[in-house]
Amino acid sequence: MGAAFAVTLMVGACSSGSDSGSGPGSTTASVPVAAIDDAALQSTVVAAAKDLQLPGVVVLLRTPKGEQTVTYGTTERGGGAPVGLDDHVRVGSNTKTWTGTVILQQVQEGKIALTDPVSKYRPDVPGGDGITIEQLLDMRSGLFNYSETLELNQTMDREPQKAWTPDELLALAYAHPPYFPPGQGYHYSNTNFILLGLIAEKIDGKPLPQIFQDRLFGPVGLKNTVFPELTSNAIPVPYSHGYMFGDNVLTMTDPAIPADMQAAAKAGTLAPHDVTDGNPSWAWAAGSGISTAHDLATWAEAQADGKVLDPEMQAKRMAAFQPTDPSKPGGPEYGLAMAKLGPLYGHTGELPGYNSFMGSDPASGVTLVVWANLAPAANGQDPASSIAKTIVDEMFPPTSGASQTGSPTPTS
Repeated sequence: MGAAFAVTLMVGACSSGSDSGSGPGSTTASVPVAAIDDAALQSTVVAAAKDLQLPGVVVLLRTPKGEQTVTYGTTERGGGAPVGLDDHVRVGSNTKTWTGTVILQQVQEGKIALTDPVSKYRPDVPGGDGITIEQLLDMRSGLFNYSETLELNQTMDREPQKAWTPDELLALAYAHPPYFPPGQGYHYSNTNFILLGLIAEKIDGKPLPQIFQDRLFGPVGLKNTVFPELTSNAIPVPYSHGYMFGDNVLTMTDPAIPADMQAAAKAGTLAPHDVTDGNPSWAWAAGSGISTAHDLATWAEAQADGKVLDPEMQAKRMAAFQPTDPSKPGGPEYGLAMAKLGPLYGHTGELPGYNSFMGSDPASGVTLVVWANLAPAANGQDPASSIAKTIVDEMFPPTSGASQTGSPTPTS
């Protein structure tokens, strides 16, 4: 999907009705969870990894009975070290939950209001007088998504190590008309989170990497999580390489490569290329973060359990989920920089070469993290999200009213 790295929202009966959790803002009790034994989990993951031609995949599943893990493959295609739970990977749109949480902390501190117009902090935003901070957080601003522009995708293919500034990204967005008037629809747009990152910096008077460290990484204990400087394309060791079929322009409007290329990939005559060293600054506050499986699980639990916000703000966040498409009952929901992923609260993320999923349900005590080092797959699937969907469906069968997964929703 080129630069328009995606989030797959897994949806179920709980998405269209009341909350499935028992944490702050929830309204219902825990739903039954079907146990999945180690052998079944291993079989599920390995089968999917082989089908999607993944060099490597990591799964971390926490339940009240303990922690289960599956690691398959290697950090480099055709060789390298076996993948592991300590490997660092680019986590894409999971970064949005960090940016959004910082803004919500600033709201609870009285430094900014959800009802404030974005023009109060960034007067250059077209129509900014009518766009609220809340509409940036829940993807209802209407602002054009800069990562859907041909200009960005062409430049990423020609100059993968280019260091983008936030203002360069905003300029790409502002050259296009909005999708709809503020509040009159839903469209996932990275532009919203570039603005929120700049606003967070303006309010705290610090660069975003330091804000994340001071407000989130340090207090929550995320010792292996990094928000890189704009000029950095490095990943801390140990890390997994990331791979991609085709290029950003080819997969810009359809993440699947053409049928003949898919056939060649399946036959082994077309190999994905290594995109590990691409500079992630084009995603900045919307998606340039780096983390590990354990840190993602810890973070997913912290935001779902209310450990990073006060009770009032957490309740507001957990009550803020809205359908991304009201015409489809039971479809995906998005809230204040957080998604409802079937029965789990969290997010997913994708940059070229990497796809990751994190989600946690305080009611059932289930937390799931999956990452894969090829994205998108040749057929356009988000590998980690697809594997996570299969696991969630097995643990929360449709009869429990907790999870019936829907089709992918293109987002970041």
